[in-house]
Amino acid sequence: MAGQPRDLLTMLADRGEEAISKLADTPGADRLLGVAQSLRERVDELQKRMRGIDQLEARVAALERRLDELAAPSTAKKAPARKRARPAAAKTTASGATRRGGSSTQTGPSSPG
Repeated sequence: MAGQPRDLLTMLADRGEEAISKLADTPGADRLLGVAQSLRERVDELQKRMRGIDQLEARVAALERRLDELAAPSTAKKAPARKRARPAAAKTTASGATRRGGSSTQTGPSSPG
Protein backbone atom coordinates (compact mmCIF):
# COMPACT_ATOMS: atom_id res chain seq x y z
CA MET A 1 0.00 0.00 0.00
CA ALA A 2 2.94 2.36 0.63
CA GLY A 3 4.01 2.01 -3.01
CA GLN A 4 0.66 3.05 -4.50
CA PRO A 5 0.51 6.66 -3.21
CA ARG A 6 4.01 7.23 -4.54
CA ASP A 7 3.02 5.90 -7.90
CA LEU A 8 -0.10 8.05 -7.82
CA LEU A 9 1.91 11.14 -6.87
CA THR A 10 4.47 10.39 -9.56
CA MET A 11 1.69 10.01 -12.12
CA LEU A 12 0.12 13.32 -11.04
CA ALA A 13 3.49 15.09 -11.23
CA ASP A 14 4.08 13.70 -14.72
CA ARG A 15 0.62 14.80 -15.86
CA GLY A 16 1.23 18.26 -14.39
CA GLU A 17 4.53 18.57 -16.25
CA GLU A 18 2.87 17.53 -19.47
CA ALA A 19 0.07 20.05 -18.98
CA ILE A 20 2.54 22.84 -18.31
CA SER A 21 4.60 21.98 -21.39
CA LYS A 22 1.44 21.92 -23.53
CA LEU A 23 0.40 25.30 -22.11
CA ALA A 24 3.83 26.71 -22.93
CA ASP A 25 3.43 25.59 -26.54
CA THR A 26 0.06 27.31 -27.01
CA PRO A 27 0.09 30.61 -28.96
CA GLY A 28 -1.07 32.94 -26.13
CA ALA A 29 0.87 31.28 -23.32
CA ASP A 30 3.82 33.66 -23.37
CA ARG A 31 1.44 36.60 -23.07
CA LEU A 32 -0.42 34.88 -20.22
CA LEU A 33 2.85 34.17 -18.41
CA GLY A 34 3.94 37.78 -18.88
CA VAL A 35 0.69 39.05 -17.38
CA ALA A 36 1.01 36.64 -14.47
CA GLN A 37 4.59 37.77 -13.82
CA SER A 38 3.54 41.43 -14.00
CA LEU A 39 0.69 40.76 -11.58
CA ARG A 40 3.07 39.07 -9.15
CA GLU A 41 5.44 42.06 -9.25
CA ARG A 42 2.58 44.48 -8.66
CA VAL A 43 1.29 42.46 -5.72
CA ASP A 44 4.80 42.40 -4.21
CA GLU A 45 5.07 46.18 -4.60
CA LEU A 46 1.63 46.64 -3.04
CA GLN A 47 2.63 44.48 -0.07
CA LYS A 48 5.76 46.59 0.48
CA ARG A 49 3.71 49.78 0.39
CA MET A 50 1.18 48.37 2.83
CA ARG A 51 3.98 47.50 5.25
CA GLY A 52 5.14 51.11 4.97
CA ILE A 53 1.64 52.37 5.71
CA ASP A 54 1.49 50.19 8.82
CA GLN A 55 4.73 51.76 10.07
CA LEU A 56 3.39 55.25 9.38
CA GLU A 57 0.15 54.47 11.23
CA ALA A 58 2.16 53.28 14.23
CA ARG A 59 4.19 56.51 14.20
CA VAL A 60 1.05 58.64 13.94
CA ALA A 61 -0.53 56.75 16.84
CA ALA A 62 2.59 57.35 18.97
CA LEU A 63 2.56 61.05 18.10
CA GLU A 64 -1.13 61.30 18.97
CA ARG A 65 -0.46 59.70 22.36
CA ARG A 66 2.35 62.18 23.03
CA LEU A 67 0.12 65.06 21.99
CA ASP A 68 -2.63 63.85 24.33
CA GLU A 69 -0.11 63.62 27.17
CA LEU A 70 1.11 67.15 26.51
CA ALA A 71 -2.38 68.56 26.16
CA ALA A 72 -3.82 66.88 29.26
CA PRO A 73 -1.86 68.83 31.93
CA SER A 74 -2.53 72.18 30.27
CA THR A 75 -6.28 71.65 30.47
CA ALA A 76 -6.10 70.49 34.10
CA LYS A 77 -3.91 73.41 35.24
CA LYS A 78 -4.90 76.90 34.28
CA ALA A 79 -2.38 79.67 34.59
CA PRO A 80 -3.29 82.08 37.37
CA ALA A 81 -4.65 85.41 36.20
CA ARG A 82 -2.01 88.10 36.18
CA LYS A 83 -2.58 91.34 37.99
CA ARG A 84 -2.61 94.37 35.78
CA ALA A 85 0.12 96.92 36.37
CA ARG A 86 -1.02 100.10 38.07
CA PRO A 87 -0.71 103.29 36.06
CA ALA A 88 2.34 105.35 36.87
CA ALA A 89 1.85 108.10 39.39
CA ALA A 90 2.00 111.70 38.23
CA LYS A 91 5.50 113.12 38.44
CA THR A 92 6.36 116.75 38.87
CA THR A 93 9.24 118.06 36.80
CA ALA A 94 11.73 120.67 37.91
CA SER A 95 9.74 123.37 36.10
CA GLY A 96 6.61 122.41 38.01
CA ALA A 97 4.77 120.79 35.08
CA THR A 98 3.01 117.49 35.74
CA ARG A 99 3.96 114.55 33.53
CA ARG A 100 2.58 110.99 33.54
CA GLY A 101 4.76 107.88 33.18
CA GLY A 102 7.39 109.28 30.85
CA SER A 103 5.11 110.03 27.91
CA SER A 104 5.85 113.23 26.12
CA THR A 105 3.15 115.84 25.54
CA GLN A 106 5.36 117.85 23.29
CA THR A 107 3.81 119.15 20.08
CA GLY A 108 5.51 120.79 17.21
CA PRO A 109 7.15 120.00 13.90
CA SER A 110 9.09 116.98 15.23
CA SER A 111 6.12 115.32 16.91
CA PRO A 112 4.29 112.60 14.94
CA GLY A 113 0.79 113.67 15.80
